[in-house]
Amino acid sequence: MKLARFIADDGERIGAVREDGIVALDTGLDRADDMIALIERWPHESARLQRQAQEGRAVPLARVRLLAPIERPGKIMAIGLNYADHIAETGMDKPERQLWFAKMGNTVNGPRDPVQVPRVSAKVDYEVELVAVIGQGGRHIRAEEAPARVFGYCVGNDVSVRDWQMQTSQWVLGKSFDGHAPFGPWIVTADELPDPHRLDIRCLVNGELRQSSNTRHLVFNVWDQLVHLSQAMTLRAGDLLFTGTPGGVAAAMRPPAWLRAGDVVRCEIEGIGALENPFVDE
Repeated sequence: MKLARFIADDGERIGAVREDGIVALDTGLDRADDMIALIERWPHESARLQRQAQEGRAVPLARVRLLAPIERPGKIMAIGLNYADHIAETGMDKPERQLWFAKMGNTVNGPRDPVQVPRVSAKVDYEVELVAVIGQGGRHIRAEEAPARVFGYCVGNDVSVRDWQMQTSQWVLGKSFDGHAPFGPWIVTADELPDPHRLDIRCLVNGELRQSSNTRHLVFNVWDQLVHLSQAMTLRAGDLLFTGTPGGVAAAMRPPAWLRAGDVVRCEIEGIGALENPFVDE
């Protein structure tokens, strides 16, 4: 099932995406667009909502505005240096341990919404990534439990302000400018993607292919990531894991091909969908 948050004539809603459009769902929640609450209730509501999705009247996607699938994730964690080709282009050593940083909640952005090139930097980069959405979280998750703890998957763009990122050994500021984590366009529930490690992943800038790989090339796979993070923190419904980017980032090009106002970045993952965000000046 593909679950999206969207705005239509009757306000913000959660809907199920079909080939012919999107069907608004009667979630029974206090807030009609509260995706985290729906994820928490999913084991009890999924059968009813599946019927609604199949039987309801669809509205063409062109008539709605898609929003970030989760408005306020409790955590946005992202792993660095997790594809071999990306490690090679950075000139850095393959990490022996997982390299994690956080993107703050202010980075959330929609799958079609503008992304700002900040006035304090001209070194803005793209990073297409598979995003895992936590369902039933927990602490000290075992490897055999990990697949069942993922609710679903999105496409993400870990937009990075490289000069701010590299000013210090801590990457949070360079990764946390406003709106620098567009993701979506919806959540594909994990039952539709039982193995997330066989998906083609691409990024195009103004139609030019920049990144092209497959999630089978992850150094630490999605299950490894859940196990490792949950040793340190309790994962909760709606938390996001940006699982790494392949080679082809702007910083590695000679000369670097930084993003500028007017550029359009398209991030695609097989079986999920695509983001397409225009970049604008702050």
